[in-house]
Amino acid sequence: MSSKFSPVLIIGGSGVVGSQAAKAIRRLHPGLPLAIGGRDLSRAQAVADEVGGAIGVRIDLDRADLGLDDNAAFSAVVIFVKDERLTSMRYAQNKGIPYISLSSGTFEVGPEVAQYIHAPDKAPILLASHWLAGAAIFPVLDTLSSYETVDAIRIGVLLDEEDMGGPAALADYNRITGKAPASLTVKDGKLHWASGQEARARYRSVDGVELDAAAYSPFDVMALAARTGAKEIRLDLAYSVSASRRRGEPFSTEITLEIAGQAKDGEPLTRRHEIVHSQGQAPLTALGVALAVERMLGLAGGEAPKAGLYLPEVLIEPAYYVSRMKEFGTSFVDH
Repeated sequence: MSSKFSPVLIIGGSGVVGSQAAKAIRRLHPGLPLAIGGRDLSRAQAVADEVGGAIGVRIDLDRADLGLDDNAAFSAVVIFVKDERLTSMRYAQNKGIPYISLSSGTFEVGPEVAQYIHAPDKAPILLASHWLAGAAIFPVLDTLSSYETVDAIRIGVLLDEEDMGGPAALADYNRITGKAPASLTVKDGKLHWASGQEARARYRSVDGVELDAAAYSPFDVMALAARTGAKEIRLDLAYSVSASRRRGEPFSTEITLEIAGQAKDGEPLTRRHEIVHSQGQAPLTALGVALAVERMLGLAGGEAPKAGLYLPEVLIEPAYYVSRMKEFGTSFVDH
């Protein structure tokens, strides 16, 4: 079925996470053609050869045509680097093909929204700058099926100091943590920007060790605010040592969820969920991108979406996403 498509263009596909995303897409859809895009053609081609069923292409984000041949045809564009000019988004809109972006902070969403508003009928645009492309928000939404109402959602994420990924991921982290005026939270039912002392937090790792953390605002917070109406929502990031590395093992990535509300039977319900991937953040980000691609192309979950502006949680079923996380090696422990 997927062989009828033109290649999916993965800009930044030769990087640490982009290459894993290409492999995740290949695992889910062996016949879907891919184009691995990067500044260095030889590196892009090397990844393409490793993935199979793929080509390498050189990308120049300073050019309106991305430096590609006029006759180049793609079925979607995925970008793993911050495109300050939004050249890649306009390219996808001009081609009328889906576009998936991953690298924006909440405070940076305005330019992408404005670009969509000025060309709303050209292409489906998916803004997927959630934590690890959805690895936190989808387990939250899946868990909420047990609740009648939800009052508070507290997400803790741990990024191991040895698990930053490649230069693009480091640039995103430094830009967002360095330039964001504050981090978006929900406090007393109101959208609230936390900074200074208020942004500081403690993260309890899956082995019980407490670590310094700080409020962080990928798209999860604003998306959960829109979706749930919870009066308290916060995501805290600990950039430290994972529990697995404290045990002398390789780094892992951790996500903890603490959700309070009312159960279906009317009783108060508070639960803690611990989510771990033993190979770190890259496999979960890669999976999130692969699931976004298959949904945007109509390969799973329904027909391909029409031109519009989307967040992944309005297109992908939480239970399906979580089942794929488990299939790709993620462990879940409920308390």
